[in-house]
Amino acid sequence: MRDLTQRSPSWWLRRARFPLAATFAGKVLGLAYTLTGRHRYDEFRLERVHGAPILITPSVFNPKSLRTGAFFASQLDARVVPEGGEVLDMGTGSGVCAVFAARLARRVVAVDINPAAVRCAGLNALLNHREHLLEVRHGDLFAPLRGERFDLILFNPPFIRGTPRDDRDRAWRSIDVAERFAAGLDAHLKPGGSALVLLSSFGDPTFFLEEFHRQHLKVSLFATRRFVNERLAIFRLEPQGTGARHE
Repeated sequence: MRDLTQRSPSWWLRRARFPLAATFAGKVLGLAYTLTGRHRYDEFRLERVHGAPILITPSVFNPKSLRTGAFFASQLDARVVPEGGEVLDMGTGSGVCAVFAARLARRVVAVDINPAAVRCAGLNALLNHREHLLEVRHGDLFAPLRGERFDLILFNPPFIRGTPRDDRDRAWRSIDVAERFAAGLDAHLKPGGSALVLLSSFGDPTFFLEEFHRQHLKVSLFATRRFVNERLAIFRLEPQGTGARHE
């Protein structure tokens, strides 16, 4: 992993920029999604994400057609999920990352502010026979987790800075999630614990990376994925002074 502790947040932003041709290609792909209906949120859809059945219900973020959830889930193996450990999936959406984490963890708690996502994640726990390991809660960030600590915290946040229009839009936009998540993270990690946070070039990762450094978190680049019109990066966060569990 590449240590970003001494680098400015603008370093990753520069790497995330795309030439004009790629931007144009992205718009074409966006139009294709619109024409085929894959942009719609208000319908039921059964997807298969790396072999796992994932039901998408109205107003819930689709991890496959929108790519970030499927990419994040693909990284959740024995390298990062402690066997027999406790995992928190923040902003769980469909619950796809919680389901994949529950293949190794002893206990997974999934949280979402959208009541529809809470119901959807619960259905996917049942569909994947993980209901005995996976608990889904409704709430805003760490609010429903008072006093609880985890070995690993996962977060695929709303990475566009702005005021959400409704529950569905909360998956994309927020005005203060970066600050509140970074401030509350250390209090919910066990000793030696870490977090994985996914950011996208569609948003502005500056807010998140600056807050991580402001809270004295060690930041390292864990995984990246480049699409024709988007770059994704998963960052690993650890409180300063803790050793990395995986190199």
